[in-house]
Amino acid sequence: MEPKSLEPKNLEPKNLVSAVELKGVSAGYGDTVVLEDINLALATGECISVIGRNGVGKTTLLATIMGHTTLHKGEVVLSGKNLNGVPIYRRAAAGLGFVPQEREIFPSLSVLENLEVGARPGPWTKERLFELFPNLKERLDNRGNQLSGGEQQMLSIARALLTNPSVLLMDEPTEGLAPVIVEALTSVLVKLRSESGLSIILVEQNSRVAFEFSERSVVLDKGRIVYDGASAALRDDPERLAKVIGVAE
Repeated sequence: MEPKSLEPKNLEPKNLVSAVELKGVSAGYGDTVVLEDINLALATGECISVIGRNGVGKTTLLATIMGHTTLHKGEVVLSGKNLNGVPIYRRAAAGLGFVPQEREIFPSLSVLENLEVGARPGPWTKERLFELFPNLKERLDNRGNQLSGGEQQMLSIARALLTNPSVLLMDEPTEGLAPVIVEALTSVLVKLRSESGLSIILVEQNSRVAFEFSERSVVLDKGRIVYDGASAALRDDPERLAKVIGVAE
């Protein structure tokens, strides 16, 4: 299924198998509908960014894939299998990895214990993670609450990778970090995109990071997709970017 788009389809999927697909999804919290008529397909091995203003439904999009919201209409599909009604723990076991906006590391556990608590066999090992995040190897005995904000974010991503997911969902990983840490983390995200083979959905408030991360970007506004296409088309046209995210007339 082709992604719904208001733009020309100038990005071809890598293959015909969808890692994740949302079909006519309307979802929210209880009776409150936040997302409306979302049609979105992510090919196996594809990485996309989701951008938009605060409160437009970006976090709710990831939460709906994970099963944290009320699904009012539509289908959420993972590798061809319908996830409607499937509990969160089974979605995680089926291959969804999640890096929450609040990081949610265990503050009283050591870095090593945080990494091991949800680890599953697969290509991602602690040794491979330490190549990606060398700082964590130096802090293995430190508790989660003894880490800097940047180190906590690295630990949150590393912990999700050690579950060996096929699809990784990341919710604003650069939020609240100093510019130099944002640059370092962006380099890690680009390396993940290029070398991991994972399908990744990155929700990111920082459009520069989003566009550097992926060739395809999705823009949400008022719970609907208003753009699904080339990142370069928005990156190279600031006026169009402002218009599509709803900050310009």
